[in-house]
Amino acid sequence: MSVRGGETRYVEPDDCEELSLHDLVAESPVIVCCGPGGVGKTTISAVLALQAAREGRRACVVTVDPARRLADSLGIDVLENAPTVIDGDWPGTLSALMLDTKRTFDDLVDRYSRSSDQAETIRQNRLYQNLVGALSGTQEYMAMEKLYELAENSDFDVVVVDTPPTRNALDLLDAPRRLTHFLENRLFRALLLPTRAYLRAVSFATQAVLRTIAKVAGAEIVQDAVAFFQAFQGMEEGFHARASAVRALLADPSTSYVIVTSPRTDAVGEASFFADKLSDTGVVASGLVVNRVHPRFGGPGVRIPPAKEGSDLEQIVANFESLQAVHDQEERIFADLVDRVAPAPVGRVPLLSSDVHDLAGLTAVADELFGDSLDTRRF
Repeated sequence: MSVRGGETRYVEPDDCEELSLHDLVAESPVIVCCGPGGVGKTTISAVLALQAAREGRRACVVTVDPARRLADSLGIDVLENAPTVIDGDWPGTLSALMLDTKRTFDDLVDRYSRSSDQAETIRQNRLYQNLVGALSGTQEYMAMEKLYELAENSDFDVVVVDTPPTRNALDLLDAPRRLTHFLENRLFRALLLPTRAYLRAVSFATQAVLRTIAKVAGAEIVQDAVAFFQAFQGMEEGFHARASAVRALLADPSTSYVIVTSPRTDAVGEASFFADKLSDTGVVASGLVVNRVHPRFGGPGVRIPPAKEGSDLEQIVANFESLQAVHDQEERIFADLVDRVAPAPVGRVPLLSSDVHDLAGLTAVADELFGDSLDTRRF
């Protein structure tokens, strides 16, 4: 779907030119990696950005995973909320950052506050400090906000974002819309009124709601809430415009959505749910990456000669047939998902002997995903 003239236009799959995964990293300005947790989504996000750099592009990957292994694999001590350049032998550039939800929200407050005093008042508010990292949807929205910030930065040709794992796909795509609805809420607008006019201007129903909250949670919390909302006075238009711009970026047809999963039944089920939700919102999946797949040896239709009973060759053949059976079973597990995202290209990353823990490991995965072994449909 795309946004033109303030209206959302839904694009049918037939309207979209089929691209390979290689085309995506070579041409897309924004790549959103989404899917269940625990399938190597952070690693695949980094691999896509690495491959873009190998294609000569200026790439940046945004991760929400606080684990140190990605920083280690990129050869740096720590990932921060601002892009860090990764040294490497490629024609383009590769940068990476780890999302800091609170600092990203703080940056938004600084951008749209009328003065440094207003920004400081908001940051020091106890409700803001307690809710900014825990409020439902905040991490998803801030991931999209950071994506927008980097996409608008002329320093990068492509931004790859590793999204938070979530079963509800709409938490990701719907976060900007929910923020705009929140800003338009009547209670929010009432609480933005100046303090002296507050009790006279808000409706009786609103006052009743606040009195009820005060009885349950305490008057101090209500006072913090009132101060929190009133501190935002004059900033709501800036937040509203920014959220609308983020929505437009997510809906733009040039933004590519790559679903990442593993061949486990539960992970494929989560990814299938995600694919359906994307489709329901008019978003066409641009690619599918199935990670940690058992490879097929010898190619389809290979014939194995009979082995003498009790021989070493018989044991080798039995092991071979067992591995082939595992591969075939995995293919059946995610075959329906492949059909759901068609005609999007499908990449398979074989199960490696060890986890990715350095830049060489990332490079090895990129070679598997973008080398001659890539079949855009099936093995």
